[in-house]
Amino acid sequence: MKEILITGAHSFVGTNFIAHSKNMVVREVSLIENHPRDINFEGVDVVLHLAAIVHQSKKTPKSEYFAINRDLCLEVASFAKKGGVKHFIFLSTFKVYGDIIPDSVVLNEESSCFPTDAYGKSKFEAEMGLIKMEEPGFIISIIRTPLVYGVGVKANMLSLIKLVDTFPILPFGELSNFRCYTFVENLVGFIDRIIDKRASGVFITMDKTPLSTTELVRMISENLGKRVYLLKVPKFLLKMAEHTIPGIYNRLYGSFKSENKRTLEILDFEPPFSSEEGICKMIDSYKLAKMVTKKTGGD
Repeated sequence: MKEILITGAHSFVGTNFIAHSKNMVVREVSLIENHPRDINFEGVDVVLHLAAIVHQSKKTPKSEYFAINRDLCLEVASFAKKGGVKHFIFLSTFKVYGDIIPDSVVLNEESSCFPTDAYGKSKFEAEMGLIKMEEPGFIISIIRTPLVYGVGVKANMLSLIKLVDTFPILPFGELSNFRCYTFVENLVGFIDRIIDKRASGVFITMDKTPLSTTELVRMISENLGKRVYLLKVPKFLLKMAEHTIPGIYNRLYGSFKSENKRTLEILDFEPPFSSEEGICKMIDSYKLAKMVTKKTGGD
């Protein structure tokens, strides 16, 4: 049984990995409380590096993204390598590809990267630094994933769930955009498979089928037991939104097409859960947390 060390304690992905991974010897270490040189890597077979500042941290200085997402990552990897760790797994992001992707482009593991913000740039530079460190005795696996959802999700997906839970009319009708998502338990399955096969390289993890925003909102509303009318937004308003609020427009109305045939072939793996199953699990957890909050008088 391999010993897995997660860097980044109590994270969304890490918590789900501990709960659902078939690897039973897993421990976490906080990089807030521990300097990389002080981490005990003895007996550790695999480091799963999850510690990061994500792009939702709007008030974070750009320099902090590079200090945490790039420099700290490479420092951990260096000490792990010196400590005898044989396999380093880095959770990256689709943001390394950039924000403006033409509808005709389908991204894959070998697509060129043109990150546009500090989050994407810092993650991509960490990828490049890790690749330079790889050698036969120190395998590097880089996982690029679109938005990850599931039990305990926060940030953009949680905001969308609350939006659907609150408003009976929403401007998401008849959209033909398509975006890929990753159910966190599918991500755990991908990581387990990468560990089993000691697979080196860049991998894309995502659910089997993309969803339009209309489909996603309908799945959320159905599992919430909410009747939501989805209003079709006129094309001229969408064009205005694309130019005036491009960040929000891209998240809700834009497309981001990708495929991961190479990943599936190398790993000989298929995600075990459908998007419908993943969203059902996520919403069940959300409803339970909401019920507990009401009973305890929390916010």
